[in-house]
Amino acid sequence: MKSKIYVVCFLTLMATGFTTYAQVYKTASDTAKLNKEFIEVSNDIADLTAKLTIAQNNKPGYQSKATAAESTAKDAAETSSAQADKATQGGVKEAKKAKRKSKKAYRKAKGAQSADNDVSNQDDKIASLTGELAKKQERLAQLTEMRASINAKPIQQ
Repeated sequence: MKSKIYVVCFLTLMATGFTTYAQVYKTASDTAKLNKEFIEVSNDIADLTAKLTIAQNNKPGYQSKATAAESTAKDAAETSSAQADKATQGGVKEAKKAKRKSKKAYRKAKGAQSADNDVSNQDDKIASLTGELAKKQERLAQLTEMRASINAKPIQQ
């Protein structure tokens, strides 16, 4: 029973929160506030569009770096493997070389992993900016509708 009360309270709080967040402009006296919010939302859309364009333009660079890092890591791993084969048949000198090459291969693999993380972070950033942009465009459409409804009403004196 308690959990139902919590759920009802939470939903009531959320419903009031959403209605207070979305300001509704209905009269001609609200036009100044509407115009101010319209300009703010338009500027936000322009900023988000610029950030999204930059992020999308940077993505191929991150992808090419990740591909290059992966290729380098594979080469280092193959070299390390070959050196390890020599070390099993050789002496201490080959074993030390094999150890150095394995450490190098490990560092290269970590670099490749880091580059892959950069690509996924860029994808997340693009998704986030796209979602934010969609919300702002939706709000701009709402403001445009409010402006049209205010302008359509006859002015009362």
